[in-house]
Amino acid sequence: MSASPTGVVRVAVMTADHADQVLAVYQAGIDTGHATFETGAPTWADFDQVRLPEHRFVALAQEAGHEHVLGWIAASAVSDRCVYAGVVEHSVYVRPDARRRGVGRALLQALITSTEAAGIWTIQSGIFPENTASLALHHGAGFRTVGVRERIGRHHGTWRDVVMIERRSPQL
Repeated sequence: MSASPTGVVRVAVMTADHADQVLAVYQAGIDTGHATFETGAPTWADFDQVRLPEHRFVALAQEAGHEHVLGWIAASAVSDRCVYAGVVEHSVYVRPDARRRGVGRALLQALITSTEAAGIWTIQSGIFPENTASLALHHGAGFRTVGVRERIGRHHGTWRDVVMIERRSPQL
């Protein structure tokens, strides 16, 4: 766990009670232009439907007498084919004023722990190359770059590359 400005960060299972704050953190990441091809946060129902409940967490801290979401991480199945049952894709977002405080690291560790316990052998993601902080965070957590998908999609009228990363379980 890492210190926040007012206390200790606590990682907890994400629930619907966190919905508004999770979606606000997501939108803040979207607004940077370097987090996702998405242009707006989804509804909670859409968010909830595609992310695996057992592999989604929030980082919480006490601020002004209330517990606030500093960041979140969630995984989705990459396929419904049985051969890919042990492969998930994840996203991690940290509130702008909570970055560089160990929040992302704590969230990644929670995801790695939950996926290892569930027998998942690969966690993967795609990151814009300009998002150097996210790439450094992931490499520090044992992810490796497996390639770059060049000009994979248009984002606000500009072709964007995506760095593909993965973490293979050493246990499986």
